[in-house]
Amino acid sequence: MKTFKHCLALAALIPFAPFTLTLAAQDVATPTAQSIKTFEAGIDPAKIRAHVQFLSDDLLEGRYPGLRGGELAAKYIATQFAVYGLKPVGDNGTYFQNINFVGMKVQGDQTSMSLVPTSGSPITLKYADDYVVANQTLTPAVDIDAPLVFIGYGASAPEFQWDDYAGADVKGKVIVCIVGDPPSDDPKFFGGRALTYYGRWTYKFEQAARMGAVGALIIHKTDLASYGWDVVKNSNTSEKTFLRDDKDPHLKAASWIQLGIAKQLFAAAGLDFDQQFAAAGRRGFKAVEMPVHLKAHVASTVRAFQSPNVVGVLQADQKSLQGGRDQAVLYTAHYDHLGMVPGMAGDNIYNGAADNATGVGMILELARVWSNLQHTLAAGLPHSVVFSAVTAEEQGLLGSQYLGQNPPIPVGQIALDINYDMVLPVGVPQEVNVNGVQRTSFYSEVEKTTKAFGLTIVPDPRPEAGSYYRSDHFSLSRVGIPAFSVEEGTLFQGHDRAWGEAKFTEFVDHDYHNFTDNFRPDWDFNGNAKLIRFGMDLGWQVITSKKPIVWNKGDEFEAARVGSERP
Repeated sequence: MKTFKHCLALAALIPFAPFTLTLAAQDVATPTAQSIKTFEAGIDPAKIRAHVQFLSDDLLEGRYPGLRGGELAAKYIATQFAVYGLKPVGDNGTYFQNINFVGMKVQGDQTSMSLVPTSGSPITLKYADDYVVANQTLTPAVDIDAPLVFIGYGASAPEFQWDDYAGADVKGKVIVCIVGDPPSDDPKFFGGRALTYYGRWTYKFEQAARMGAVGALIIHKTDLASYGWDVVKNSNTSEKTFLRDDKDPHLKAASWIQLGIAKQLFAAAGLDFDQQFAAAGRRGFKAVEMPVHLKAHVASTVRAFQSPNVVGVLQADQKSLQGGRDQAVLYTAHYDHLGMVPGMAGDNIYNGAADNATGVGMILELARVWSNLQHTLAAGLPHSVVFSAVTAEEQGLLGSQYLGQNPPIPVGQIALDINYDMVLPVGVPQEVNVNGVQRTSFYSEVEKTTKAFGLTIVPDPRPEAGSYYRSDHFSLSRVGIPAFSVEEGTLFQGHDRAWGEAKFTEFVDHDYHNFTDNFRPDWDFNGNAKLIRFGMDLGWQVITSKKPIVWNKGDEFEAARVGSERP
């Protein structure tokens, strides 16, 4: 005889028709803005709380991709999608979009790197203290003996009439470049103070590989990177995860070096570091061949594994699609976190309650209420609503990258992505950060909606840090989908700004990516509920709009969008 627990587990896996609200007949046939507000009012903070509490429980062991806890989280999310009646659009009729990954862990005691000038003594580097490295070719060991080329900022940006690779031959060589963008105070030139993607380390490695280089050394400078060497070291000496089936070219040595090491390198090459650094930030800079070789042996342990994105959709009524083209809204949040440290005494689990059980709890509640709305509408939804909890965000936005490359419906038919990532449950916000949406034609609608919700749009507090490129919405932007994250400001109802700033400072200084990011019984999820009501309102505007959402003229993602809309 099955136990009561078994029966409950089975019942949780059986989809059922969701609860619906009773609306006037005209609202059922043709829903109005007011009827949508009725459904938004049904968003329940207690349900978000319950999801966050379970997802951040010790049972899930920090939700690391490819391990038991990550699998439990994915199955929990899929079960909720089934309960709400979402159609599975993953592999083989499931909710799971399985992704093949390879984990690479550099063996520091077996890895060596030295800078060998044509004349003079080699400069032997110490792993972690002087440099970090990753072998992106996913092989256990690789050897390099190649000349160095100083390539400035390593950017090829035609929209700014800038190309550091112009006239340079880097095939089979190792490039040396500076972190960040060329200096600018002009918002129309490399974003002014705001970091563009050309300044991100990910771009510099990608472009070096595209140009045929076998390796890259990024010069770390704290003010340009917006973080210290400890962040570089800690992020690059643990296991790094890569997409197994990524067809893009990759480097044998994707490396960072300390600023002091860079100065030694330039001195060994007979070059004035300060002069070269200044020249690299001016138009007309030419790449410099350095009379120095990089000699390196990189040894790594290789771990192949799978981890899924979880994807479900509330499909549009096919009769409403003109020419069969959808105009879907996509909601995303990453469910993975940092796992646990086996054998460590005390609290050894990175529970990731705020980062990002909150975002997952929010899109699950959105899925429930959107499903209620769909089942109430006689005519069905005019366009589809897609939900995806993505994996491997903490490993470099890899799950969302895969989702962008393998979308459940064509990229050109996804009108907008709204992402939720680490929304602290500390109160009801009076401000919202929607960084990135100002780059699209949808911005005016967002401005109107924020006012209707009693919210004020606040700018990105640290544009030089390039936050737009550090969350999953960016992966969708790269394939052309207008995308942004919804985040709180620092002003909350019943408190002054200093209180909100203190809450965020406390979290960042003590809990972010730490063992103390745990569920707290005193958390207030009313603010999270408000921000998903806001997101639902925006989503409804998207799927009922008569105009497509486009990137502003000249935006870096405009070309990808135009390409995605071609038949």
